[in-house]
Amino acid sequence: MRVFVAGASGAIGRPLVPLLVAAGHEVTGTTRSPEKAAAIEAAGATAAVVDALDSAALRVAVEQARPEVVVHQLTALPARFDPRRKELYDETNRLRTEGTRTLIDAAPGARVIAQSIAFAYRPHAEPVVLDEDAPLFTSAPQPFGAATRAVAEMERMVLEAGGLVLRYGWFYGPGTYYGEGGSMAKDVARRRFPMVGAGTALMSFVHVDDAAAATVAAVERGAPGVYNVVDDDPAPTREWLPVYAEALGARRPLRVPVWLVRLVAGKGVAAMATTLPGATNARAKEELAWAPRWASWRAGFLDAPR
Repeated sequence: MRVFVAGASGAIGRPLVPLLVAAGHEVTGTTRSPEKAAAIEAAGATAAVVDALDSAALRVAVEQARPEVVVHQLTALPARFDPRRKELYDETNRLRTEGTRTLIDAAPGARVIAQSIAFAYRPHAEPVVLDEDAPLFTSAPQPFGAATRAVAEMERMVLEAGGLVLRYGWFYGPGTYYGEGGSMAKDVARRRFPMVGAGTALMSFVHVDDAAAATVAAVERGAPGVYNVVDDDPAPTREWLPVYAEALGARRPLRVPVWLVRLVAGKGVAAMATTLPGATNARAKEELAWAPRWASWRAGFLDAPR
């Protein structure tokens, strides 16, 4: 199939493009960087250098590729994850709204598969693991509220077009915040990422290689709908954070009270740090015939590529 990967030089795009090429697909991948275009070409794909927020240029790139499948992996997150920044998601929000509309309009008849997030579900007082039918937290404080509303709008457009939404868990592995040199790895190593309160927030992780494999499965056999792409082991912060710190060779994380996080970082950060629900991958396993190689972050943090 002819597959157009919007965001081919991102954390998922980098492992995804060679997997698609190896599976026999004719791939065109976008990047904003001429330097990164060489890596896309080296993987056996055609590179399209384009700013995805330039709707006219993006439309031309899509039309020239004549895709049967469009894989939307566009984000524009800053190098350091700092949830106190109100503008943290602004550019990514535009890519998830304006960019999605351009991709859909430029490829009528193509199947669209879009990157979404499995950590946008409405918080719960007790730790729970949710499926894809649970409501999103569109009323969240900023900057999470605007980000979740952009996600919901993107998902609506994709589903109305008969496409697939892949709600990925927290990425770890090369090129991610949790990967080698990533901002989360640096913060944990410096003990700047503390455990908040009792560490009750549930996190659902997925290694980028597993996320890429799930995306190939969606390209080849996915039915329209929403799928959580996460590992088998959603876990509270009090469990995963010390293991992650140990994998980095860092000291055990500090613990801070919830009230202090509310004061310093705001209610939204405090809510995420204490009431975030996990997600189940049962639907993706059954309907995409996919299973993560790294079934748990417990092994993945130690053994998977960083």
